[in-house]
Amino acid sequence: MTRYVFITGGVVSSLGKGLAAAALAALLQARGYKVRLRKLDPYLNVDPGTMSPTQHGEVFVTDDGAETDLDLGHYERFTGVPASKSDNITTGRIYQDIITKERRGDYLGATIQVIPHVTNAIKAFVLDGNEGFDFVLVEIGGTVGDIEGLPFFEAIRQIGQESPRGTCAYLHLTLLPYIPSAGELKTKPTQHSVKELRSIGIQPDLLLCRCDRPIPADERRKLGLFCNVRESAVIEALDVASIYDVPLSYREAGLDREVLDHFGLAPNAEPELGRWRTISERVKNPEGEVTIAIVGKYTGLKDAYKSLTEALTHGGIANNVRVKLEWIESEVFEREDPAPFLEGLHGILVPGGFGQRGAEGKIRAARYARERNIPYFGICFGMQMAVIEAARSLAGIEAANSTEFGDTPEPVVGLLTEWMKGNELERRAAEGDLGGTMRLGAYRASLKEGTKIAQIYGGTEISERHRHRYEVNMAYRECLEAKGLRFSGTSPDGLLPETVEHENHPWFIGVQFHPELKSRPFEPHPLFKSFIAAAVVQSRLV
Repeated sequence: MTRYVFITGGVVSSLGKGLAAAALAALLQARGYKVRLRKLDPYLNVDPGTMSPTQHGEVFVTDDGAETDLDLGHYERFTGVPASKSDNITTGRIYQDIITKERRGDYLGATIQVIPHVTNAIKAFVLDGNEGFDFVLVEIGGTVGDIEGLPFFEAIRQIGQESPRGTCAYLHLTLLPYIPSAGELKTKPTQHSVKELRSIGIQPDLLLCRCDRPIPADERRKLGLFCNVRESAVIEALDVASIYDVPLSYREAGLDREVLDHFGLAPNAEPELGRWRTISERVKNPEGEVTIAIVGKYTGLKDAYKSLTEALTHGGIANNVRVKLEWIESEVFEREDPAPFLEGLHGILVPGGFGQRGAEGKIRAARYARERNIPYFGICFGMQMAVIEAARSLAGIEAANSTEFGDTPEPVVGLLTEWMKGNELERRAAEGDLGGTMRLGAYRASLKEGTKIAQIYGGTEISERHRHRYEVNMAYRECLEAKGLRFSGTSPDGLLPETVEHENHPWFIGVQFHPELKSRPFEPHPLFKSFIAAAVVQSRLV
């Protein structure tokens, strides 16, 4: 029998519902249960693909090509289970499907309303395809009281009413702020949040309270009394040093035990958390430290690079070092010499991005890394800028540029208009929609034997996730390889470039895909593991 845990948030946004869901899933997994995670997003966008990274954060891409919320990245990293397009849905997609059906006449002339049509669509999404799972954890985005979230709260309320008794639980994540002048944690915001939730028909079964200090017994009793939950179901979610301490912290607070108790399940065994303790220990007590510069254009919001920063942490765990990040806005290098910013650092990473802003700064960062023999990792856009830099500086093609920035006589990077996906030809037009039209999801690539990247992967056939609209122009391959920039990996048909590397450099690799999306704390991605290892070597030279 499948059991459902609905995770809602109150008081303020950004409390960490996604991390809470992922950590609870990890604890249930450690007890031997099979768990699925799903995310409901109330915004009207069909998906986050066209949303600004500085507003929404990273777009996480699944193997099957869905552009999803960054919380799905937490789900994958904590459970090791690949997410899919059926694990994330938005108000926009629900309305798009309903309107399409209405235009076709599928509703036979009925008046389309939020109840029952929208709520039924949400319920169908939540309940579909869960056979074989012991627990399905469903996170509702936003904060209780948000007007756009009301259909989702109504839908999960109905699921609770319609499901067999004892198969649904409502976990509400709130904030207990500490007021220094009063010298105490305040419970009133949580009480008001629960009151708001109860006003729409949902009584939380568990309270997960974010706080920076333990909850005193009196406050715990007060929360239980005024929020109508058992005192034992008031769980403190203390601030921790690393997100990989969260499962251990929740275990100590008794979250998993309380969830099982709610469902009438006796603990089958103590959860096996040895690997989480190992990760926690390595993060807290590394043997060394390296400093990596991230030269990007969305550095004002670190969540724009969430999977990237976690993958770098995983690389540090694999090498038992702490990875310190220096965030540098790439536009700075268009006005100033990169040397004062990059001198003494142990690695340079240029991540993905879109548009011309900051592009020249990324090109200058790639040149600095190449000329100073500093480990360089170019991802997607970062690979393209490294190729343009080589074309200008090594091959003498001064006008080398990308058509993404406008017309150019030397289109070293150009718009990708068609490619193979399996046995089917995908086509895109320059004037087409922006949303969902990129090369998205998992694609295979072939690496050349004897190259550095093939050595890192330990093989020549790989599969990685993509999200891009422009490609390096293979017409320039011959002249660039003559100058030492090797096209070390291509699509299986040899038509699309996937990886490049400078042959006479300690570690200079560019990849068109996004390897950070597949990195896990227990299985660090080989490229990040190798990049940090190269940074460790570099740290001994400076």
